[in-house]
Amino acid sequence: MMSQKELYNSEGYLSGIDILNRAEVADHRRQLERAEQQIGSMHYLAKVHTILSSAAKLVSHPRILDVVEQLIGPDLLIYNATYIIKEANAKSHVSWHQDLTYWGLDSDDQVSVWLALSDASENSGCMRMIPGSHQLGQQHHILGEQDENNVLFQSQRVADIDESKAVAAPLKSGQASFHHGWLLHASSPNTSTDRRIGLNIQYIAPHVRQTKIPGYTALLARGVDRYRHYENDLAATSDLEPVAMQKRDEFERLHRDIAGRA
Repeated sequence: MMSQKELYNSEGYLSGIDILNRAEVADHRRQLERAEQQIGSMHYLAKVHTILSSAAKLVSHPRILDVVEQLIGPDLLIYNATYIIKEANAKSHVSWHQDLTYWGLDSDDQVSVWLALSDASENSGCMRMIPGSHQLGQQHHILGEQDENNVLFQSQRVADIDESKAVAAPLKSGQASFHHGWLLHASSPNTSTDRRIGLNIQYIAPHVRQTKIPGYTALLARGVDRYRHYENDLAATSDLEPVAMQKRDEFERLHRDIAGRA
């Protein structure tokens, strides 16, 4: 039987990893939705762990870090965390793409984690993966076809995907998937009657540089940062503090500048 590391190296992802119990899921979802009542939708906002204490706890959850450590080593930085939310019966979708294409990182020592705070079924638009596609390296992405329902900033997509090779990766609430930055993946609209809520967390090894905007920020999650390529983020200890919110607004501008251009 393959280890998690061997399976990840072969397929490019792990799925269905238990992280939270039912009560923990309910509590974290409640905290998210309480914050939304105050500031509006938190869908796709950058660095939510700097403004919401619930998110700060989740990005440093030891069960998540234990898996990520197996994949990229003992020294871990939290590069970004964002809620990805598909409302019930919404048209939003994610086209076939690779995470690392527009991030400006100089290495693929990175792991994307998707933690489900509601069931992510095929009906609700769970992720679909092309197993092993990370081994092909960066693929050409088509730009310029703007789609208001595409979650990606530039509506970028990889064409001519053989859908027969796609595998659905459904998650029960409280479970997580872990995928490689070059893995081809997508998701369909949510046709269910509940919101599809996930916290997407990006972990990198400290040696990985941001090449588009020097001086970007990150948060040490585990181990030691011997490289100091990043300014330090502050994990939220309370919710929606004005100073933290102001800083996060600047993070959002930087993040969109990085991810929203080739």
